[in-house]
Amino acid sequence: MLKKRILISGNEAIAEGAIQAGCNFYAGYPITPQNELIAYMAKHMPVCRPDRQSGGVFIQAESELAAINMVYGASAAGARAMTSSSSPGVSLKQEGVSYISGSQLPAVIVNIMRGGPGLGNIAPAQSDYFQATRGGGHGDYRLIVLAPAGVQEAYDLTQTGFRLADKYRIAVMILGDGILGQMMEPVKLSTKKITASPLRPWALTGCKDRKPNIVKSFFLREGDLEKFNLKLQKNYQIIKENEARYEGLLLDDAKIILVAYGTMARIAKSALNQLRLTGKKVGLIRPISLWPFPEKAFQSRNKKVKYLVVEMSYGQMVEDVKLAVNGSAQVDFLGRSGGGIPSEEEIINRVNKLI
Repeated sequence: MLKKRILISGNEAIAEGAIQAGCNFYAGYPITPQNELIAYMAKHMPVCRPDRQSGGVFIQAESELAAINMVYGASAAGARAMTSSSSPGVSLKQEGVSYISGSQLPAVIVNIMRGGPGLGNIAPAQSDYFQATRGGGHGDYRLIVLAPAGVQEAYDLTQTGFRLADKYRIAVMILGDGILGQMMEPVKLSTKKITASPLRPWALTGCKDRKPNIVKSFFLREGDLEKFNLKLQKNYQIIKENEARYEGLLLDDAKIILVAYGTMARIAKSALNQLRLTGKKVGLIRPISLWPFPEKAFQSRNKKVKYLVVEMSYGQMVEDVKLAVNGSAQVDFLGRSGGGIPSEEEIINRVNKLI
């Protein structure tokens, strides 16, 4: 059953979605524009609520490095663990993310992107796409990356993220931006009782009645690390085959297909509606999982279709679109970054030029 809608921000929706998913450990460090998320967790995380059996552990760490390593330890001990930050803070977490991935531990990491590189500014951007989808840290590892386009979806995908993290023993990133984090929309919150954390036979829970478990990412004996990497790659292939997600709009007769994710997809959808009113046959593909990237959404299209990729970056997701199309169709790009946001008018003008 669902209770009535409440008005909350994207940051708060992610936090509530995590609590509703059974998150029982959170460690983070404040940074704009995701501070509402950590504030919500500080207020609600330790509280024993009617919809959960007990409260959780909230820690405001002394740094982003400390926070991600606390998540590493909590996950190894069997907790449903999460952290959040924004672009430069997520950069600081990358070594820990690599260790978590190298230890096959489930965790949820939230990045509410801001302008960069460096400290940049606190305006929205999508220029962390490469970092999120290519691993970000050292080694051959992947994260499942989910990109909500609205506050309700931020709530829903956070819960999905915890489920996928547990299912595949992988770190999952929720990738938003400053607009999504700050904007407020009505959200339906589930009243379903939170289920207990799934059994984790690999977790470090004390070995009085069992053989000792070992959680590590360190393999010194010749050949062991390669065998482990092959195990990871097999898991990633299963994820690619089963967990790609996207939304497609008006694709059947489309001559030009817009491609955008997250907040940018909302603006692209508005431009699409205006173009359709003038008789332009335009569609939209909105990747929801950025990794695994929904390649099949592009491979079944007419070769005469043109794609226009629109991003709040100077060309990152466009590379995955070109790989998916594999030279079979024209791929154009429209992007701004550093706080610049492509407008409906810019999208419409570019589509008219392509036509």
